[in-house]
Amino acid sequence: MKHYPEAIVKLIHSFSTLPGIGKKTAERLALHILHAPDHEAAALAADIIELKKTVRLCASCFALTDRETCQICSDPGRDSGLICVVENPTDMAAIEKSGAFSGVYHILGGALSPIDGIGPKDIRLTELFKRTRGNGIKELILATRTNVEGEATAAYIRGKLTTTNIKITRIASGIPMGGDLQYVDPLTMQKAMEKRYGI
Repeated sequence: MKHYPEAIVKLIHSFSTLPGIGKKTAERLALHILHAPDHEAAALAADIIELKKTVRLCASCFALTDRETCQICSDPGRDSGLICVVENPTDMAAIEKSGAFSGVYHILGGALSPIDGIGPKDIRLTELFKRTRGNGIKELILATRTNVEGEATAAYIRGKLTTTNIKITRIASGIPMGGDLQYVDPLTMQKAMEKRYGI
C-alpha cells in the first residue's frame, strides 16, 4: 500500500474492518469514493453520521428504530399478545418480508453459546421473561436458528416458562420448498423427519 497516499490507506483499512469486505473490495470502494463527485462522498459521510446519531434500539422489542418504540410495536393492528423471539434484527426482517406474521417481536441479540462464553445474562432473556409477566401474552413463538446455539436457546426459554399459561411454540424447520434431498444437511433432514405431518 506504499503506492497510495496515507488518506487512501486509512480508508482502505477502515473499509476492510467491515464484515465481508476484503482488502481488494476495500481498495475498490476507497478509489470509487475518491473519484466520486464531492457531493456524493459528502452525502455518504452524512448518512453514516446520521445513522450513528439517530438509530437506537426499540424500548420494547429491541429492533432498530429512530424513535423510542419501533413501527411494529407502535402499530395498533399488530397482535401484542403474540411474541416472536428471534436472535437478530436480520431474522426479524426475514420474517417480516414473508408477510406471514402479525404479532410483535423480541430480539435477543444473540444465542446461548457456553463455548463462546455467552450465557443467559449476555443476551436479552431477562427482558423477555419480564415481558412474559405482562398481561395478555398468549403465545411465544421461538424462532431462533436451528443450529446448536439456537436450539439450546429455545430449550432454555421453554424450560424457564413451563410453569406459565403462555403457549410456547417453535417454528417448523426442514426441507425448503423445491429443495433437492441430496443437498440437505443432516441436521435439516433430522428436523424434517421429526416435524413430518399427515396428508
